[in-house]
This record gives sequence, C-alpha cells and structure tokens, in this order.
Amino acid sequence: MPNHVHALIETSQTPLAEILHGWKSYTGKVANRLLKRAGDFWQAEYFDRFIRDEEHFRKAVHYIENNPVKAGLAKAAEEWIFGSAHHRSEVTHPHT
Repeated sequence: MPNHVHALIETSQTPLAEILHGWKSYTGKVANRLLKRAGDFWQAEYFDRFIRDEEHFRKAVHYIENNPVKAGLAKAAEEWIFGSAHHRSEVTHPHT
C-alpha cells in the first residue's frame, strides 16, 4: 500500500515490538535514501492482533490481499505486484 503496510508474521522468542523496531528502522533508512529525503518515515505506533485459529488466519490473509483492490489500486488481488496473492499467482501461473 502506498501509505501503510500489512504483514502477517509468526514470532517465537523475540517480542513483536523488537521485530517491528528493527524492520521499521532498516526500511525507513533505505526508503529515505531511495527517496532522497530525511526524517521519520514510519509512524511510531502500530496495530497488532493475535490470530486465533485457521479461520481467523484465512480471513486475515483475505483482508490483507484484497486491501489494494478496496483502495482502487488493482482490480484483482493478484494484480498488486507487491502482495502475496500476486506472488502465489506467479508460482501457479508463471509467465513464459
């Protein structure tokens, strides 16, 4: 998404806040360098939730993959080249 990120991750011993700090620090520095800008890139806060079961997992994946469609950035989830639906589609239907 142009202004936010959805990520579905599994953690073990490392606290989520520590994972996000490292991820946001690295990607913010790289993005600022590529965009030739400086300063904060990410907002300090984040929203998280624990996946309760397989059905909740499927709904979360569906929501994440269809977010670009809802935002009008793609007509189908598979068209959004930055998303997992596109990458799964590439595996099952590679371009020749």
